[in-house]
This record gives sequence, C-alpha cells and structure tokens, in this order.
Amino acid sequence: MSRQNCWICKMCGDESKRLPSNITLEEVLQWGQSFEKLMATKYGPVVYAAYLKMEHSDENIKFWMACETYKKIASRWSRISRAKKLYKTYIQPQSPREINIDSSTRETIIRNIQEPTQMCFEEAQKIVYMHMERDSYPRFLKSEMYQKLLKTIQPNNNS
Repeated sequence: MSRQNCWICKMCGDESKRLPSNITLEEVLQWGQSFEKLMATKYGPVVYAAYLKMEHSDENIKFWMACETYKKIASRWSRISRAKKLYKTYIQPQSPREINIDSSTRETIIRNIQEPTQMCFEEAQKIVYMHMERDSYPRFLKSEMYQKLLKTIQPNNNS
C-alpha cells in the first residue's frame, strides 16, 4: 500500500479527502470497543496496518495476516513453500521483518515446518496478536490517524 495511493494516508494529511463510501461510523466506532472487534471488521485490519506502517512497526500485522492466509492453503506443497517463506521473513533470527517471539516458540516452529500443518504458526500468531492488542492498539486509539478518521466520518461533518 503506497502512501501515494492510500486513502487513509491521504485522509490523514487532508481532512477534506473522502473516505470510501462503504466505511461506516458504526464500524469505526467498533474499533474503539476492542482489538478483537477491530480485527473482525472489513476495514479495521487495513487501517490498523496503515497506522503500524506509519509507526514503522507493521511486521506484526503483516505476519498475522500472512498466517491467516497460510491457514487456508490446502495443497501440501504450497504449504511447505509458504511455511519456509514465513520462516525466512518473520521467524528466522535477523530476518527482514523478525517478530518478537520467545525462543521455545521459535524452536517449535523450526521443528514444525519440516512437515508443516495449517496450524504450525498458531502459537507465534497468538503471541503477535497479544503484542498488538496490549502495545500498539492502545496507541492506535489515541493516534491522530484514528481521531481524524472519527472526526471525518461523523454524520454532522460536511467536509
């Protein structure tokens, strides 16, 4: 998602920009109720990912989303290939987008990707989810991005 094409980034830089017509105030307000609700809505994960990218800490949401896609892979060969890619990108020490997980979880993944199942990244995904929920989600709710989004989408705002 390049900053040039990102409606969220444009909106945050210029309050007169329009949001997609199908994003609702109800959805945006749900994001403030819980992290689980944010992640369960259509646009929540996208907006949250854009926020994390602006904060230079989007590896967790990218890993979480990649795991959601990974779980849906039916083909054994595709799963093996994707598991190796996930490991090299997010799990391997010093990897480009290394996530913060404990060594025992990392070691379990190393064993599991020899014959990867759809759930071999589940524990790491839970840890990452917890980090996002406890650390970056509260900052997101206080962020200028979320506050501007709320203000922009209010029904009495005619801009």
